[in-house]
Amino acid sequence: MPLNPKQLEYFNHAPRRWNVKTGAVRSGKTYSDFFVIPKRIRACSSGGQIVLIGNTTATLARNILDPMREIWGAELVGEPSSSGDSVRLFGRRCAIIGAASASRAAKLQGASVAYAYGDEITTWSEEVFRMLQSRLDRPDSVFDGTCNPSHPGHWFKKFLDSGADIYLQTYTIDDNGSLAPSFVRELKKEYAGTVFYDRYILGKWSAAEGCVYKQFAAHRDEFYPLPVDKNSLTKITLGVDFGGTKSGTAFCAVGISGSYEYAAVLESVLIRGTPDAYRLSEEFCNFCEHVISKWGVPSCAYCDSSESVLIRSLRGELLRRRIPVAVHNAQKSSINDRIRLTLRLMAQGRLRLSFDCASLADAFSEAVWDPSVTFDRRLDNGTSDIDSLDAFEYCIERDALRLMR
Repeated sequence: MPLNPKQLEYFNHAPRRWNVKTGAVRSGKTYSDFFVIPKRIRACSSGGQIVLIGNTTATLARNILDPMREIWGAELVGEPSSSGDSVRLFGRRCAIIGAASASRAAKLQGASVAYAYGDEITTWSEEVFRMLQSRLDRPDSVFDGTCNPSHPGHWFKKFLDSGADIYLQTYTIDDNGSLAPSFVRELKKEYAGTVFYDRYILGKWSAAEGCVYKQFAAHRDEFYPLPVDKNSLTKITLGVDFGGTKSGTAFCAVGISGSYEYAAVLESVLIRGTPDAYRLSEEFCNFCEHVISKWGVPSCAYCDSSESVLIRSLRGELLRRRIPVAVHNAQKSSINDRIRLTLRLMAQGRLRLSFDCASLADAFSEAVWDPSVTFDRRLDNGTSDIDSLDAFEYCIERDALRLMR
């Protein structure tokens, strides 16, 4: 596929020390890098290391190395080494670094970097970026990188506004003319009314403010209460979030239809206060028996992994009462990833709450972003029911990719 005029402009410009593209998802900002990277590597004639950095080495391989291998072939774009910390690109050995953790900054310590490529920069630990700044120490050192915008108080936005030697391009979803118009329409609809529309469609650095689930709060009756046909469900999972002194313990049951067409919240319960382990186990077993009698046997229950003692108590009581529900630790993926999944299901009309989900419906209606921080964080100070949201998210997070597809 040929480069469009904006991509060609980036490919042909005289490189600055920092060359960055920010903007919408699927906007074409990364595609030109599959040709820029070999150009930069071939220009590295004065020694110095070549480094590729991403959120993790796995995401770097998926976003950059795998597509480049399809274009250039395995002889020019190799597979990552057995240790996963290097790859051979266009005849040069290149280091690979995951930047999600501050400890990864040590991987750059002592290096002299001639060329660095950065993927998903806003997901990096700031310490890794600061170390990279000090390692680009050669007269002709160059950096190329891309990211989606985040909160306007993000450390990388402050760097972009710092007056450093930066060439910056900004992309919107409409800059990628190769996308099907129907896909663009659906993506815009999925993010409408949320901070992610500004970021992932318009390519703006926008703050997360006000209600998290605006569509639900404004059109609650479109989601709750709705009838659910239990014969359409092929999978039922339970979620458990243990509360503290300012919150409660939440149970949730979610059913998934046939081929992941929709997610139906079947039951939700919120227990205020901090019950002892015995009472909590009793309440959970009662919840399980109710779900089984009304909806069917759950495949498993996912619990907040930070409370191992309470989890053992649940398992013991389930065994004593011969209730066939396996208990596992929740995956506890990024909260904001879980929020985005829920928002997309809502926007697509693929989330419904049955009559017995009042506690979760209230939680969706009341959840707000924390206005006191310069990053995206759902407010969790006891003024709203975060526990019910967590319990619900534990039910669906492991199926995120299937539900997104």
